[in-house]
Amino acid sequence: MWFTRLHEVLGAAFRWFAAAALAALAVGCASLPPAPTVAASPDYRYLIGPGDNVNIIVWRNPELSMSVPVRPDGMIAGPLIEDMPAMGKTPTALGRDMEKALGTFIRDPVVTVVVTGFVGNQSEQIRVVGEASKPQALPYRQNMTLLDVMIAVGGLTDFADGNGATLLRAAEGNKQYSVRLSDLIRRGDVSANVDVKPGDVLIIPQSWF
Repeated sequence: MWFTRLHEVLGAAFRWFAAAALAALAVGCASLPPAPTVAASPDYRYLIGPGDNVNIIVWRNPELSMSVPVRPDGMIAGPLIEDMPAMGKTPTALGRDMEKALGTFIRDPVVTVVVTGFVGNQSEQIRVVGEASKPQALPYRQNMTLLDVMIAVGGLTDFADGNGATLLRAAEGNKQYSVRLSDLIRRGDVSANVDVKPGDVLIIPQSWF
């Protein structure tokens, strides 16, 4: 008798706890504003990061032209230049800095910098954590959307609460937005697709049930 009563009490307590947890989760999700559909900046310029490959062309000086990786410390090195900061610069800005450095050795150098392998500056990478098939950091590119990000990470796991996902926007002081990944990926609702911005973090929680 007492065992049956205990079972009923525990069952009721569990149901209450589950309902409270779901209510708290719903309130938490509902308190976040939806992510803006349009967020891309038309004047965005790519910033070089460690791991990028850069092709440096010095006009009329092929012996000084080179293709080099950006080191983990953000530097590059080559003929006549031992250590040149590259991280956080646009390709154009790096070209102008190299012209100044090479100007000590050759007359009126003209340098063109082309990025041929993209990793991106760490502060601008899109990071995906949680219940993605392949959580990872992605280089940002102009007009990148949530759908592009989800394709790159292989979609959601079977345990993901896609519509409970959060987009944390570093460019806006770590402001948080709600996003509807399940609607976008599993139901094909294109209205759930939104722009991402450099430095965004996409957090995908696990479903409770």
